[in-house]
Amino acid sequence: MPILENFENEYSSDHLQQLNEALQSGMFVQVRMMLNELPAADVAHFLESTPPKERDLLWRLINTEREGQVLQFLDDEIRNEYASNMDPAELAAATRDLDIDNQADILGDLPDRIVKEVLASMRVQDRHRIEHALGYPEDSAGGLMNTDVVTVRPLVTIEVVLRYLRMKKELPDNTDSIYVVDSEDKFIGAVKLSSLIISQPEQPVDDVLDKDIQPIPVSLPDDDVARLFERRDLISAPVIDENGKLLGRITIDDVVDVIIEDADHSLMSMAGLDENDDTFAPIVTSAKRRAIWLGINLITVMVAVAVIGVFEDTIKAVTALAILQPIVPSMGGIAGTQTLTLVIRGLSVGHISSINFRWLMLKELGVSVLNGLLWALVVGLSVYLFFSLTNEYSSSAPQLGITIAGAMIINLVVGATLGAVLPMIMTKMKIDPALSGGVVLTTVTDMVGFFSFLGLATLFFA
Repeated sequence: MPILENFENEYSSDHLQQLNEALQSGMFVQVRMMLNELPAADVAHFLESTPPKERDLLWRLINTEREGQVLQFLDDEIRNEYASNMDPAELAAATRDLDIDNQADILGDLPDRIVKEVLASMRVQDRHRIEHALGYPEDSAGGLMNTDVVTVRPLVTIEVVLRYLRMKKELPDNTDSIYVVDSEDKFIGAVKLSSLIISQPEQPVDDVLDKDIQPIPVSLPDDDVARLFERRDLISAPVIDENGKLLGRITIDDVVDVIIEDADHSLMSMAGLDENDDTFAPIVTSAKRRAIWLGINLITVMVAVAVIGVFEDTIKAVTALAILQPIVPSMGGIAGTQTLTLVIRGLSVGHISSINFRWLMLKELGVSVLNGLLWALVVGLSVYLFFSLTNEYSSSAPQLGITIAGAMIINLVVGATLGAVLPMIMTKMKIDPALSGGVVLTTVTDMVGFFSFLGLATLFFA
């Protein structure tokens, strides 16, 4: 895998460099040829890796018939920018040959006015299929599914099915099974293509039908869909409505996109960013987005500062406390973040529920107590030895060591407890713990850290 990744990185970097050199040299004919010879996914990658001015030029050099293919691979923000500036009839033509789910993804983020104009430019059959797909939330099984499926009845023979498939001449991408439905289009089961090939032609489909295939409800959230695919090693899966009627199918390529988006979301949310933010967005746009998160962080810092202000007299009396006070909140914050990250991941992959949370909570408490005792001993002894060698604080060294050791134990336990409980509470409140969990955790561990450290110091030195 590392060899493949290195090859892909070198491949992309080399082509990006060649494109940039050709652009800077004004060799637009060569740039156009390079762009239209590359796979659409690579073209989208190059557009996302290019500053806005050069990106606009590259977009104009893409052949019109390839615009839809490139659009489906672009990040939402960049895709919406180009799609909204296209003529509705042009956008309809560009996306005509895409899968229904990809067409719905492109149109779903555009203003309603533009969507209506694009739909009006489509053929009636295509319009109805897109409208049907747009009726489901983007982050659900309905939003992921493609309505392009092959279905047969259970009593027809395999010979008839094979003849039917040959007449179609082309199967939908990632087709590994044929779905079997009754006269009301209710899902019965599936037949693998491999089973069709090796079975006797005169056998009815019902003889080789796999009825253990579990269809996916159309309302199932996309992250749950991804977990099902991972757990069952699926390539595709049928999607049904509440009455059991077959609506479409989800394929592995769509699930991979969900997994990548969820990973990007978790990573970017921890810094208050959106996973679809354009890396090369204008300065003012990026500054506006980040200013909000910086403002929230400033408020939390001011709260921690207010706690320190309560113990101003203690700090004045023992100035060594000012040197030591950052240690306690830092250690508590790290311990809490470790637990927070573990629990968020456990929730995202479906490992944690109300059934096993109590065990996990006790386990994390045990870990925090052990680590608290260990590092409290290490830091407490270090502080005692360091200040016992100074003339000014030699008499206060034991109290300083005990103060910081006690505060560390308190804050590590609080940090671990909060790191475990916070994601569960936020999930029940329909709040993304990856987005705001870190801010709340840091604020609390800072406050508890300063309060416990300076509060114990006040008891010893008041």
